Amino acid sequence: MSEIQVQQPALKAEAKDLNFYYGNFHALKGINMPVYENKVTALIGPSGCGKSTFLRCFNRMHDLYPGNRYEGGGIEFHPDRTNLLSPQVDPIEVRMRISMVFQKPNPFPKSIYENVAYGLRVRGERSRSVIDDKVESALRGAALWDEVKDRLNDLGANLSGGQQQRLCIARALATDPELLLFDEPTSALDPIATASIEELVTELKSRVTILIVTHNMQQAARVSDYTAYMYIGELVEFGVTDEIFIKPKKKQTEDYITGRFG
Repeated sequence: MSEIQVQQPALKAEAKDLNFYYGNFHALKGINMPVYENKVTALIGPSGCGKSTFLRCFNRMHDLYPGNRYEGGGIEFHPDRTNLLSPQVDPIEVRMRISMVFQKPNPFPKSIYENVAYGLRVRGERSRSVIDDKVESALRGAALWDEVKDRLNDLGANLSGGQQQRLCIARALATDPELLLFDEPTSALDPIATASIEELVTELKSRVTILIVTHNMQQAARVSDYTAYMYIGELVEFGVTDEIFIKPKKKQTEDYITGRFG
């Protein structure tokens, strides 16, 4: 019997020989990795291995600090094949297409409504009805609408930790990003809030591509379709999550996943 050919999903982005430096420190070394459309890709590895550094290249967060620099082929973003790291590409435009949710919930000191509307207003949206629709849609997308629809004028900071993180996800979704970056989004949350965020990540991939950094390998196994194992700035192994966790190709990956290292 001939083997069934599994069709590879479409590419959303691709790192090509990506190098990154903090001053003289070589933090990322020749990273080559695909990010597949409408899939969840998890970045795992010990602390300080370059996971968050790699994640933040995608929305040019490193541009905000002097002395940081990118080298190599960059990150090609599909379908238009834009190199996200090209000096000719405006980082603000990149951040419009790629949203980020951080480790700790960071709602703005504004109402729930204005937190979600913020990115739309920055984009120049003036229509109240358009903003109303987008705010509701984003809050529904973040599984928060039913909990907050009667108190949209309350401060975002008055929500619980898990709700605040979902508010930040709604804020990220409001501008219809093509790629959503999560930097350890549940590390500051309790188990119940963590479970709701994980469930949400699984639901969201039908509308947006997701790249998530996690220290929690069980979380990576639960939510991701693909997993990348990084160590000291290098990509050691990348593959389908089940294969990485059940039958990794590299001993280094196996040692990390089985707890013999890291």
